[in-house]
Amino acid sequence: MKSRRFCGALLLAGCMAAGMAQAADYVIDTSKAHAFIQFRISHLGYSWLLGRFNDFSGQFSYDENNPDAASVEVRIETASIDTSHAERDKHLRGEDFLDVDNYPQAVFVSTGYRENPDKTAVLSGNLTLHGVTRPLQIDVEPVGHGPDPWGGYRMGFSGTTRLKLADYGIDYDLGPASREVYLFLSLEGIRQ
Repeated sequence: MKSRRFCGALLLAGCMAAGMAQAADYVIDTSKAHAFIQFRISHLGYSWLLGRFNDFSGQFSYDENNPDAASVEVRIETASIDTSHAERDKHLRGEDFLDVDNYPQAVFVSTGYRENPDKTAVLSGNLTLHGVTRPLQIDVEPVGHGPDPWGGYRMGFSGTTRLKLADYGIDYDLGPASREVYLFLSLEGIRQ
């Protein structure tokens, strides 16, 4: 009887440890270009202007057994904006838009994570851009997780959101079709 209780206690402890092992911290893998922050904005309502930020860093925490405790922080170097057009990028870095000399970083810090039954989620947080901090929600989809070929463990998510430039004090008139920026994020993290 004692050995049965002891085995039961070991099994319970093992299950608890396995559940605790699910919670993990990840560093976003930007050094190997396995993460992306891309955007699109309408050009006068006639086409899409596409771009990305080349330099950013961040981390996230995720617990499969307690997804609502997930958290994310991302820091974007605003001068790294890249639309494949040097003169346009220079204009975007200037005072009319990002004003990178005064606001060298954009920062997103999560405040909540609500997972749906299908594992998609809504990530809530605060985005600081152009010196203005406002709440922002990101629609999130899990991409996958598991061991990598180098002995590590990775997890990835993608997300989409949109924001109004005027909400962040960027009011350069590009016409009514160009007031919102659509963001696409693909973040792959390496478990620490």
